Amino acid sequence: MRVFTNREVNIKKRQNEKGNVLFIILMAIALIGTLTAVIQNSSNSDSSNIDDETLSIKISEIRSYTSELERAVLYINQNGISEEDIRFAHPDANSEYGDLSADTDTTDQVFHKDGGAALYRAAPSGLNDGSAWEFTGSTAAPNVGTSRADLIAVLPNVTAAFCSKINEMNGQSSIPDDTSDCVYAGATARFDDATQYASSPNTMNESTFTQDVNISSAKAAPQACVACADGNYYFYNVLLAR
Repeated sequence: MRVFTNREVNIKKRQNEKGNVLFIILMAIALIGTLTAVIQNSSNSDSSNIDDETLSIKISEIRSYTSELERAVLYINQNGISEEDIRFAHPDANSEYGDLSADTDTTDQVFHKDGGAALYRAAPSGLNDGSAWEFTGSTAAPNVGTSRADLIAVLPNVTAAFCSKINEMNGQSSIPDDTSDCVYAGATARFDDATQYASSPNTMNESTFTQDVNISSAKAAPQACVACADGNYYFYNVLLAR
């Protein structure tokens, strides 16, 4: 059996130590790479969650506002104002809704303290192209009230993300479509002194809404977002079912 000299033993120790150091360095590099990837993935995930959380918060604001509008309309109606005479005049609204300052009886006005006392609000930023709220009686929402046209608030040109998210919250499995006049048929359908409820309302494509197997028809959809023939998305909320 060969006996190693002290010098040979020391050389071998140094070689082993170098090997161990190299192994440790390689392991450290691998761990740093893994940790970096985890941090990046975590950051990306956090960013996505923040975006989703922000969208959810803004949707909550929208739903809270439409509830405020519903209460205002109901209050006016219960105070003896007919459903045809409810008005939406406001300085920041389209002038076709009327001149609030020239109205001698404001008890029928949704945005006046003597009427519904609702605040006129723009949609939260980032949810649509900046289009203002519209109010119309041109559409009958699926299985809401009777087949007559409903009084509806519409937010035009919303984002696809908003549309999908709010439909998900409302139990719609996808984005329904409305290839007819759309839930908001344009300026001629604004609810004002000249135009109220359509006698032959737009009904939207009910087959594209989530179906209720118990009635073999679309589930009641007082609030939803639809894709219209113009390629844009429109959010709507029924303020008064008829």
